Amino acid sequence: MSEPRLTRLYPAPLTPTDLTGLYLSHRLHERGHSQPCVFANFVTSLDGRIALIDEHNGSATPTALSSASDWRLFQELQAQADCIITHGAYLRALAAGRLGNILQLGRRPDNQDLIHWRQRHGLPAQPAIVVASASLDFPVPASIHEHQQAFYIATGRASDSHKMATWRERGYEVILAGREQAVEGRPLIEYLAARGYRSIYLLAGPQILETMLRDAVLSRLYLTLSHQLIGGSQFHSMIGGGVMGAAGALQLRELYLEHASEGTTGQFFACFEPLLQDSG
Repeated sequence: MSEPRLTRLYPAPLTPTDLTGLYLSHRLHERGHSQPCVFANFVTSLDGRIALIDEHNGSATPTALSSASDWRLFQELQAQADCIITHGAYLRALAAGRLGNILQLGRRPDNQDLIHWRQRHGLPAQPAIVVASASLDFPVPASIHEHQQAFYIATGRASDSHKMATWRERGYEVILAGREQAVEGRPLIEYLAARGYRSIYLLAGPQILETMLRDAVLSRLYLTLSHQLIGGSQFHSMIGGGVMGAAGALQLRELYLEHASEGTTGQFFACFEPLLQDSG
């Protein structure tokens, strides 16, 4: 067994804990019986920054927030998903070279074990991809086809009908999941549930997180809280819309501490469940 790298703070008692396998032990792929298990993951600073906005290059996660430990846990969550929801802005940034590819599992040698983990647990080699987009303007990465991933486009009913038709003519399935242009949480999750998806990982930013919470379809929220202040006047936080009220109330399930080491800050790894959830 590897040397424990974390300390479990909650639930008590304080317990040394291995990082590797921590989130795999949650077995999210087995939780979606009556309805899908929908889970999100964010990394943030103490002052609430998840991304900084550059007027020329869009937004990106600050390099200071990146860590090998957070990346490992990010991938462990992805390993348990049969479907990933992302958004058009990410695909545009990926095509422009501003962001790395997180659409496939095991792109780095140190996480190849997760490919085998999926095989042992009866999951397909790679998860399906859903792109939520109001504008319907984004490129489809070649890696989607190279890995033979199912690919869906989700948009609202008021989005451009000509663009919808163009995507359908190209052979892509367009999901109407919203009354206006924006995608809404409940109709999207209900559609994916009807297609047989049971563990759905949100990699789509604050707007999708907000609609999933407001529609009471989010099952879990995973949060990496880096012990540092980032600053910057233009930034994104986890929620950017109106007051959440009861939809934003969360219950802590687990909390772990990774201590600071030479040249790095410490960080918390937390798992929450919304108090407001659809009981199915």
